[in-house]
Amino acid sequence: MKLGSLREGRDGRLVVVSSDLSRATAVPDVAPTLQAALDDWEACARRLRDVAAKLESGADGRAFDLDTRDLAAPLPRAYQWLDGSAYLHHVELARRARGAELPPELRSDPLMYQGGSDVLLGPRDPLPPAPDSDGLDFEAEIAVITDDVPRGTAASEAARHVVLLTLVNDVSLRGLIPAELAKGFGFLVGKPPSALAPVAVTPDELGDAWDGARVHLPLRVQRGAELFGAPEAGEDMHFGFPELIAHAARTRRLGAGTLIGSGTVSNRDRTRGSACIVERRMLETLEHGAPRTPFLRPGERVRIEMLDREGRSVFGAIEQEVAPG
Repeated sequence: MKLGSLREGRDGRLVVVSSDLSRATAVPDVAPTLQAALDDWEACARRLRDVAAKLESGADGRAFDLDTRDLAAPLPRAYQWLDGSAYLHHVELARRARGAELPPELRSDPLMYQGGSDVLLGPRDPLPPAPDSDGLDFEAEIAVITDDVPRGTAASEAARHVVLLTLVNDVSLRGLIPAELAKGFGFLVGKPPSALAPVAVTPDELGDAWDGARVHLPLRVQRGAELFGAPEAGEDMHFGFPELIAHAARTRRLGAGTLIGSGTVSNRDRTRGSACIVERRMLETLEHGAPRTPFLRPGERVRIEMLDREGRSVFGAIEQEVAPG
């Protein structure tokens, strides 16, 4: 089942979307918004699946042709956005580039930050302009959306709380982040709003590519006409999503609609490219002594998409252009 939100008000209007992303049905009789469905997920999911089955069979007379450009983020605002850093290769590169070692505790205790989620950009919303010194960067990630997760949920029990998955462009301003981190209190201004894919999907939409912890498909990232990277999301992910959920729920209950990110998808196999600019710049620094690839500039376009093994788009594409200054 695939779910999206038409642009309407603050929280969008929930629609069930066909597997090929070409048709949709509004479901005001089930839930007006995705958040409302998540708040009563067990009951709403059954009814939404019935709608999805009718939509796929062509038996839903309410269905309409869908242009994914009309979609906001599936959750235009979320109660909570927690971003992990599950691909330790990415973290190792960052530290090696500045001559530091990876602390051993990061292999057993996930890195995670709490980001802003009162505004989540839609898949076609422009990226805000930034001066070159701010270092505007994309970060291609996978994220899960949970139902209510009790405090203290163990990793062995956490997979059942994954109700939806989507893609994220976790936008970063690399020039601002170091000074913020140096203050010892995390970052804020270095993290403008993130963008989500057109739809969020239930785990069964991924078939055997979802093993309950990781998505085993490449995540394609284009910068303009260049294929910037296509790392395999299921490889080199040190912490699976159940471990990330358990970490987040260690001392708190997670409310329905909590969005948890994987961190930048990153492989040790360099031939697969990178899912963010700063990783390529770190590799260039290690190889050449200095970075060569510039950060994003006004007018540039970024596309983030995941295709299934038959070449079909799973979540639709995040396709954003940097707005003029």
